[in-house]
Amino acid sequence: MKYAYFAGGCFWCITPVFAAEPGVISVVSGYCGGDEEDPTYEDVKAQRTGHRETVRIEYDADLIGYSSLLSLFLGSVDVEDGGGQFIDRGRSYTLAVYYTSDEEKRSAEDALAALRETHGSVCVSVEPYKKFFAAEDRHQDYYKKEPEKFMQELISSGRGASCPAAKRRKIR
Repeated sequence: MKYAYFAGGCFWCITPVFAAEPGVISVVSGYCGGDEEDPTYEDVKAQRTGHRETVRIEYDADLIGYSSLLSLFLGSVDVEDGGGQFIDRGRSYTLAVYYTSDEEKRSAEDALAALRETHGSVCVSVEPYKKFFAAEDRHQDYYKKEPEKFMQELISSGRGASCPAAKRRKIR
């Protein structure tokens, strides 16, 4: 099994993008990119730790490749928004790909270079993976635990129409 790490704004909203894909074993909400040990949701949301809300995707590379996960990620976010995602603002909601190998770094850089040809700007950071901290239990699989609240969050955030999982109705 392999892992991929993507910061795509609110981790509640990005989790279902990957969860139903063949080859994805698990999607864990958490925090990455900061230096503080054991950050809390409240501190990350308040921009006190330098972390971003991130998902860790465990996947079977024989069934789905890193480049496919990267494409799903980039297709579910607003790559031109450097201040956060939708209504979620601040560094903790900005976009990042955390790579664990030179191959992942090259894949991310190549995908972003291709996007730059069709978009005005691309605001996705490509950074080396440091450490991932799983978020508190209440944040894991929120779309399954609280489907009505999740749908309301998706709609009120402005993500509803752009979320591939919502389009495919895999969040129900």
